[in-house]
Amino acid sequence: MLTTTLILGLVLGGTYALLALGLTLQYGIARIMNLAYGEFTLISAFFVVALFQGIGLSPLLSLPVIAVAGYGFGWLLYQVMMRPLVARSGSSGRLEVDSILVTFGLLFLIQGALLVTFGANFTSISYLDQGVTVLGVSVALNRLIAFGICVLAGGALVFALRTTTWGLKMRAVALTPGSAPLVGIDVNRVARQGFALGSALAATAGASISMYQTFSATGGVVFTMKALVIVIMGGVGNVPGALAAGFALGLLETFVATAIDPGLTLAATFAIFLLVLLWRPQGLFGARS
Repeated sequence: MLTTTLILGLVLGGTYALLALGLTLQYGIARIMNLAYGEFTLISAFFVVALFQGIGLSPLLSLPVIAVAGYGFGWLLYQVMMRPLVARSGSSGRLEVDSILVTFGLLFLIQGALLVTFGANFTSISYLDQGVTVLGVSVALNRLIAFGICVLAGGALVFALRTTTWGLKMRAVALTPGSAPLVGIDVNRVARQGFALGSALAATAGASISMYQTFSATGGVVFTMKALVIVIMGGVGNVPGALAAGFALGLLETFVATAIDPGLTLAATFAIFLLVLLWRPQGLFGARS
């Protein structure tokens, strides 16, 4: 029982961690609270399914293309929609509020487009769903692949942020955006890159989710809320914290579903979220101010 809960919880947590990485970058570096983040994920998931059902293209083969397209979409969206908000906000602190309002409207715009294009029915595909035994526990192969994608993406991102000049600039803008220009860092460029990379990670998460989950055009808000919970729990802009919080949330939900009642998983998630906000608002892995 315990081994089953641990393995299934870690596999689920891998999906959650991957889902939250992009929002961590967008909010922590670009200072943009993207309420349409779940819709970014759904766009990717629907296109992966369409390519699989239409021309038989494997989700694993379409994933790199989807990720690159996600980066381009995020870059363009930042240039067209977010950059004017950044310029208008200046140092007044209005950017977070304005971005919430703008992306709230974008949420419904994307949702409407998805409903018109793909309909309101739930969508899923059967892809590599055979069971694989891990320490005596049977786990679907597609879930293990999604877990592997999370480990690779998360590990590569942590490595890049800690060991490269690009990562140093990202961390500088995340920690002290006001002082970063004093050492020659183009804050707007770094923020644009952070937002675009966040969109690419959302697309990658959507491609992973499409391999084993059932989803619909109106389900993006669930992805957004869970990603937001993980970002707050892990500490805003803290990539290792988001990974750890994602795995912790997966373990929590799996434990509640198996030991108590599956209907209480969402309640348990938000109960932990409220406790973190009240007890440690900087996040479980964030530094005290």
